[in-house]
Amino acid sequence: MEQILGSDWLISPAGGTSGEAFIAEKENNKLFLKRNSNPFIAILSAEGIVPKLMWTKRLSNGDVITAQKWMEGRELTRPEMQNEEVVGLLSKIHHSSEILDLFMRMGKKPVSPSAYLIQLLNKCKKHDMLENESISQATRYLSRYAQEIDNEKKVVCHSDMFHENWLKGEDDHLYLIDWDQAIIADPALDLSMFLWVYVPRDQWSEWLKLYGLEETNDLLARMNWYLVAQTISYILWHIDRKETEKVNQWIQFLQEQQFIYRKY
Repeated sequence: MEQILGSDWLISPAGGTSGEAFIAEKENNKLFLKRNSNPFIAILSAEGIVPKLMWTKRLSNGDVITAQKWMEGRELTRPEMQNEEVVGLLSKIHHSSEILDLFMRMGKKPVSPSAYLIQLLNKCKKHDMLENESISQATRYLSRYAQEIDNEKKVVCHSDMFHENWLKGEDDHLYLIDWDQAIIADPALDLSMFLWVYVPRDQWSEWLKLYGLEETNDLLARMNWYLVAQTISYILWHIDRKETEKVNQWIQFLQEQQFIYRKY
């Protein structure tokens, strides 16, 4: 990083699991640096979805460094995730043709439920998790309905809807950060975990109206499917990081939500 900014900048790790994010400080200037972040960060910045992109530079080894304006702020609390401002931003992202077009011009292809499932199954096999009774039951459910719940409408999904990624800036602007897991998929992928974790069940219909959808059996079935799929994905993610406690928590979540294995 020093070769880009110079030795008069103080550079320190920004935390996170990737080890590719840094904070650069010099006098009153402060930047958030990221190595090989998603290239569509520019349009997200232009749309006001992430903090302002200052510059992008390519290193001699091919790595790309992006610098964003450092935004002092705080992550949203769990109750704040129900605010209309949050549903408004998520709806804006999912309904943005500009973001979707750019993502597709980068060569990204829509991911069907069947393709998503194949990736999960391969990872499960790698970690010998198909022998786990809860995982085995869940993957049978996913396999049974993968083709049936496929939806033609695909959008750019963030894929990590937890409140830690929603930043309320010092400018009182709301941002959604950390786009490393973004894919083109059914919007139900984002909606499922978001609604399940943060919105009481009796408020889903009202929340979805604000978002721009009607609560239907078809939508509920798709969200159920992606809730199971994402839970398995989180289990595998924590296995990779040897976070046994988190693995057990997500397996318990899968076991406790047995009623999701149904077709509306």
